[in-house]
Amino acid sequence: MPRQYEIEGAFRAAVKIEQTGRRTVTTEDFVKQLEAVNWIECYVTTFKDISSDEGEARTFMLFNPNGGL
Repeated sequence: MPRQYEIEGAFRAAVKIEQTGRRTVTTEDFVKQLEAVNWIECYVTTFKDISSDEGEARTFMLFNPNGGL
């Protein structure tokens, strides 16, 4: 089982930065990164689900719950 820093590193490695500056992560990219450290999924409160379709292939957007970008 990986350590917490390995999970956080896998999550950061899965985040994509778009040209507009928006940061997103898909569960597919995150799971690929987690496979390297034998982990399944981690819940992060500063990301919200912006998926357009139902299912396991979800897309999350980084957001500031205090109203910022």
